[in-house]
Amino acid sequence: MTKQQTPSAVAIPQQTALAERRQIQAWTDPDWQRLWLTLDHMPWRTLALVPGGVGGPPDLTLTLAVTLSRTGMSHVGAPILVADGTQVPLNQLNAFLADVRACCEGGERVIVALSAVSESPTTAAMAKAADAAVMCIMLGRMRSSDAKHTVKAIGAAKFLGSVIIRPDGTPAK
Repeated sequence: MTKQQTPSAVAIPQQTALAERRQIQAWTDPDWQRLWLTLDHMPWRTLALVPGGVGGPPDLTLTLAVTLSRTGMSHVGAPILVADGTQVPLNQLNAFLADVRACCEGGERVIVALSAVSESPTTAAMAKAADAAVMCIMLGRMRSSDAKHTVKAIGAAKFLGSVIIRPDGTPAK
């Protein structure tokens, strides 16, 4: 405060109110817990999350991977790593896959977030290198023809199933 400023010229809040956050953490949601429990009983150390096509947010699979990881960690009490493979260029593909393998050899489970097959030339290779994959579909935003192309590029046998997400980020029932 300068000499010209009076105490009334300085805005000081008389009372500070903190907004109460009532946002539910996704990993406490029963739908996410059911998805985790289903995936947990399947044989995988590396799980690729692959968008069914373009149309979702760029961080769709990364957000889903983090949510699944947190859900799983709350269940098993051990780390479940997330690897961001959404922007891995060809010249870094082998190093990325080696890092994921090293984590698995150390006993960790790894969820790998990928971009759409049509957006990245390395997506299919990373999904094929994983033990299993889950297709992530944004309801009303992705085309079935893109999803069919994704299955063809990766191979139907690699997929454990799919998760359908509403535009608000919640799983569709």
